[in-house]
Amino acid sequence: MKAEHLTEATRTFTKSQPRRISETKLFLLAMACAVAVANGYYIHPLIAPVGAEFGVDGSLLGLVPALNQIALALGILLLLPLGDRVNNRKLVMTFAAGQFAALLAMATAQNFSLFVAASSLLGFVTITPYLLPAYVTKRVRPDRIGHVTGIMTSGITVGLLGSRAGAGVLGHYFGWRSAYWVGTLLTLVLLFILSRIMEKDERFRDDDEPQESYGALIASLWPIIKAMPDLLLAGLLQALSFGLFLALWLGIGLHVTSPQMGYGVDVVGYLALLAVTNVIAAPWSGRLADRIGPENARVLFAIAQVIGVILLMFASNNLWMLILPIIVNSFGGASMDISNRTILFNRAPEIRTRLMTIYIVIMFIGGGLSSWLGTSVYAWGGWNGIVTMSLIFVSLIMGLTVWGLRFRKAKA
Repeated sequence: MKAEHLTEATRTFTKSQPRRISETKLFLLAMACAVAVANGYYIHPLIAPVGAEFGVDGSLLGLVPALNQIALALGILLLLPLGDRVNNRKLVMTFAAGQFAALLAMATAQNFSLFVAASSLLGFVTITPYLLPAYVTKRVRPDRIGHVTGIMTSGITVGLLGSRAGAGVLGHYFGWRSAYWVGTLLTLVLLFILSRIMEKDERFRDDDEPQESYGALIASLWPIIKAMPDLLLAGLLQALSFGLFLALWLGIGLHVTSPQMGYGVDVVGYLALLAVTNVIAAPWSGRLADRIGPENARVLFAIAQVIGVILLMFASNNLWMLILPIIVNSFGGASMDISNRTILFNRAPEIRTRLMTIYIVIMFIGGGLSSWLGTSVYAWGGWNGIVTMSLIFVSLIMGLTVWGLRFRKAKA
C-alpha cells in the first residue's frame, strides 16, 4: 500500500462522508469513552488492599495491571480492525457486554487467579474507547478533527483519572469490591445510551469495492506501517507517555499508602480528582494542534512532561508537593495523545480504525510493561526509583518529539 494511494483514498473518502454528529452526541460519546476506559483502571488506587486481601505483593501483584494492558493490546490487534468493516454500533454493544461480564467476575472473585483472569478479559474486550474516536472523526469536517479529538480524549482522560478518584474513595469507605460493583452498573447505563445514539446503518466503502476478509484486514496492517513511518513514531511516543502515566500512578498509589506517608486509598483518589481538571484543557490542546501543527504541539507537550517529572524530585513524602507535578504530567500526557491522534486522524479515513489499531497496540504494550516495571521499581527503589524511571522516560519522549519534526513535510 503506497502513501500516494492512501492520500488519494483520503480525498475520495472524505468527499463522500456526511457531517452529521451533534455536539450533544459528541459529549455523550466522550462520556461513554470515560466509563469504558475507567473500568480497566480501578485497580490503581486499590492495588494495596487487593494485594492484602489475596496475600500477594511486589511484582506478582503487578501482574494485574500488566496483563490487563497486554490483553488490551492483543484485543485491539485482533478486534479493533473490524471497525473498518463491521457496523460500529454492533461492535461497541458486544464488547461493552463483555466488559460487564468481566467486571462482575472481578467484583465476586474469591481468589487471585480468577481476579487476574477476569482483569485480563476486561482488557481484551475494552475496545469501545478506541473505536469511538475514529467513529466520531468520520462525521466531522477535516478542519475540526483536532478539536473533536481533544473532546474525545478528554473523555478518556476523565476515565483514566476519574477511575482513580472514584475507586479510591469507594475503596476507602466501602471496600475495594464496591468500585467494581459501581463499574458494573455504569456499564449497563453505557449499553443503554450507546444503543440509542449510535447509527444502526453505516457505510464503509463504495458499493462496487470488494469487501475485505478478516484475514486481509489483519494482513493489511504491515503495509500500512511501511507506508506511514510517522505512525510508528506516534505509537512509540504514546507507549512511553502512557507507560509513564501508569507507572507513576501505580507508584503514587503504593507510596501514598506506605508507612512513610500513612494515608488511605481515598487520598490517592483525591489526588486523581485534582488531575481531572486537565480535561478542560483538552479541547484547547486539540485546537492548538490544528493551528500550529500536531508535530509542533507535540514538542510543547513533551516539555510539559519534562517539567512535571522534574517537580516530582521535590515531592518525596510531602503530599502537597505532589499536586503540581500530577497536574502538569496529566496535562502533558493527555495532550501528547491528542497530538498523536490528530496526526493519524488526518490520514486516510477509510482505514482509521486500523491506524488506531497499530497506534494503540504499541501504546498498550508500553503500558503493560511499564505497569509491571512501576511496581517492581517501587519495590526495589521506593519513591526515588519511580522518579529516576520517570526521568528516563521523559528524556526519551523529549528526544523523539524533536526528531519527529522531520515528518512535518512528509504529510500530503
